Amino acid sequence: MGLKRVVITGLGTINPLGHNVAETWENMLNGVSGAGPITRFDASNFKTQFACEVKDYNPVNFFDRKEVRKMDLYTQFGIIAAREAIQDSGIDLENANKKRIGVIWGAGIGGLQTFFEESYNFAMGKDMPRFNPFFIPKMIANIAGGMIAIEYGFKGPNYTTVSACASSAHALVDALNLLRLGKADIIVCGGSEAAVSVPGVGGFNALHALSTRNDDPKTASRPFDADRDGFVIGEGGACLILEEYEHAVQRGAKIYAELAGGAANCDAYHMTAPDPEGNGACDVMLEAMADAGIPAEQLDYINVHGTSTGLGDIAEPTAIMKAFGEQAYKLNISSTKSMTGHLLGAAGAIEAIACVMAVQNDIVPPTINFHNLAPELDPKLNFTFNEPQKRTINVALSNTFGFGGHNGCIVIKKV
Repeated sequence: MGLKRVVITGLGTINPLGHNVAETWENMLNGVSGAGPITRFDASNFKTQFACEVKDYNPVNFFDRKEVRKMDLYTQFGIIAAREAIQDSGIDLENANKKRIGVIWGAGIGGLQTFFEESYNFAMGKDMPRFNPFFIPKMIANIAGGMIAIEYGFKGPNYTTVSACASSAHALVDALNLLRLGKADIIVCGGSEAAVSVPGVGGFNALHALSTRNDDPKTASRPFDADRDGFVIGEGGACLILEEYEHAVQRGAKIYAELAGGAANCDAYHMTAPDPEGNGACDVMLEAMADAGIPAEQLDYINVHGTSTGLGDIAEPTAIMKAFGEQAYKLNISSTKSMTGHLLGAAGAIEAIACVMAVQNDIVPPTINFHNLAPELDPKLNFTFNEPQKRTINVALSNTFGFGGHNGCIVIKKV
C-alpha cells in the first residue's frame, strides 16, 4: 500500500505576536518583539521579570464564564487556535465524517497554573483540604485535545504528545504518519502552553535558562548573538489542519503547503543540555529530508530551534553544517523565537505555521535583536538577522528540540 500525501488546509494561532495568523505573520515580518514585563503575577522578586505574554487577553471574549472556570489557560489557548484553523479550513462540519477526523495535540507541561493554585490553596488551608472538582481535568496535559474534539464532535484518533519543547513537532509527525496510513482523513494538530506563572518562571530561573535582561525585555531574546543570556518564556497556542491530499482536493479545499516528511529521535546525552556535537539534531534533519524524499540541495530555509541559550545556539548550527555541508551556506536560517519567545510545548506548531507562511509567500522571517555574532559560529551562515529576506522557498525545515534530548523535525513543501 502506497503512503498517502498530506497537505495543510487550515491555520490558527493565539500567541504573543497576535490573536490570529494574519496579525502574527505581519508582526513577524516587521520584526516585532512580543516581550514585556510580566503581568500575570508579581515578578518583582524574580531574577527574570519579563516574558512573552499573549497581549490583551480576556477569556470571556472567547468563552462563557462558566466554561472559563473549567479550563486552564493552556486549554483556552488551544481551543482558540483550533477554532481559527478549523474555520480557515472550510471543513463542512454538518456533513463531514467525524469518525475520520482526529485531534493530536502537543503540550510540554499542561495546566501548570492550575496545579500551582490548587497546591498553594491546600498548603495555606487550615481546615479540611478543599480542591476544585475540576482540578484534575483542568491540569492534565491531554485535556486540550479532548476539549477540542468535544466541541466539534471529532471521534477519530485523539491523544497528546508530551516531549517537552518538541511536543507539538512530535504531534505533527504522528499526525502525518496516521494520515499517510489512511487512519483518518483530517487531523487537527498543534500545541498549546501557558507556563508564564510563578512555578514556570521560578523553575526555569533555577535552571539558569531564562534571560535576565530586565532593563530591556524586547531585545532579550537574541539567538546566535554573542551577548545572549537565555531564552524568553512565551505562551499561546497554534494549530494546523492536516488533511489527506485526495480528500482535500475532492472537497475543493484551499491548500497552503504539503507536510512532506518528518522525523523524531533522541540525543540520549543529557537531561537538559543538547549534544554539543549536534549528532541527534543532524540525524533528525537528515531523516526528515529522507522521509520526504527530498535531496538536500532542494532545501531553502530552516526555522531553527534557536532559543537564545549558550549551548543550544552553538549545537544547532554545528548540526546544520554536519548535515548539509557546503549547502548550508546557501540556506536561510532564522529563529522566530526571537519575536514570539519560547512557547515550550507549542513551539513546534507556531514555528510550523511560520514555515508554511514562508513557503507560501516566498519570504523568510527574521532573527531579530542581533548585534554581534557569537564567536563560535560560522559567519558564512545566513541567519537572516534583523530583516526579512525575499527568496523562492520551495522546501522548509522546522527544528524543535526538548529537555530529555527529544528532537523533532518536519518538512514543509510548496504544492
